[in-house]
Amino acid sequence: MQNKRLSMVQVGMVLAVGLCMVACSNTPKDVTATWSPEKIYTQAKEEADNGAWDKAIGMFEKLEGRAAGTALAQQAQIDKAYAQYKTGDKVQAVATLDRFIRLHPTSPAVDYALYLKGLVNFNDNLGLFSFITNQDLSERDQKAAKDSYESFRELSTRFPESKYSPEARQRMTYIVNSLAAYEVHVARFYASRGAHVAAINRAQQAIADYPGVPASEEALAILVSSFDAMGMKDLSDDAKRVLSKNFPASRFPHGNGVKPSKAWWRFW
Repeated sequence: MQNKRLSMVQVGMVLAVGLCMVACSNTPKDVTATWSPEKIYTQAKEEADNGAWDKAIGMFEKLEGRAAGTALAQQAQIDKAYAQYKTGDKVQAVATLDRFIRLHPTSPAVDYALYLKGLVNFNDNLGLFSFITNQDLSERDQKAAKDSYESFRELSTRFPESKYSPEARQRMTYIVNSLAAYEVHVARFYASRGAHVAAINRAQQAIADYPGVPASEEALAILVSSFDAMGMKDLSDDAKRVLSKNFPASRFPHGNGVKPSKAWWRFW
C-alpha cells in the first residue's frame, strides 16, 4: 500500500511537471527583450502609424518601464495617451495624461498634454466643424464639455505662446457657445410644453452664465414669449427691449421662441 501511494504521488508530480512544461512552451516570447529603447520606440510609432493602436500601447508601456526616467519614456507616455484616445478609451487617456502632468510638471510637452486632454473630452467627431456631421455639442455630455474647456483654459493661461493655444481658444469659444445653446435648448423644450416658469429659469441661466454668446438672442426671445404667456406684460416688454437693443436685426422680431431654421453654428 505504501509503495502504491508513493507511485501515485510520483505520477502526480510527473503530470504537474509536464503541464508546467507545456504551459511554459506556450508562453509568448517577448521579441523586444533584446531591443534597445530606441528600437522599441521606433516599432511602437510604426504600429501607431499603421493604426495598430493596441499593439502600439503595449510597446509604449514596455518602453516606459525600460527607459524610466528618460526623455524617451516621457515621450512614450504622451504617445500612449494619444493611442488610447484613438482606441476610444478616453478614461485611460485622461488618466495617462494626468499622470504625465503630475510627474513631469516642467516637461516641455506639458502644453501638448493639456491640449490632448482637452481634445479627448472635446470629441473630434464634432469639434469646430460639427456642421459636417449635422450634430451639436450641446446635445452631448455637459461634464465632458466643461472638462474640455478647463483643459484648454489652463493651456491658454499657462502657455499663451504655445502653438496649441490659438486652437485651444477657438475651441473654448465653441464650447461656451455650445453650453449656452444647451441651456436654450432645454428652455425651448419647456416653453413648447407650456412649462413657462422652467423655461424662464433656463433662459435666464443661459444669459447670466454665458453673456454675449449667439444663443442669448433666442434666450431673450423665450423670455419675451414666456413672460407674455404668463400675463407678465411688464417683464415681457423689458425682455423685448433688451432683445431689440442687443439684436436689432433679430431672427425673433416679435419675441417668439420658435427655433430658427438655421443653427447658429452653420456657415451656410
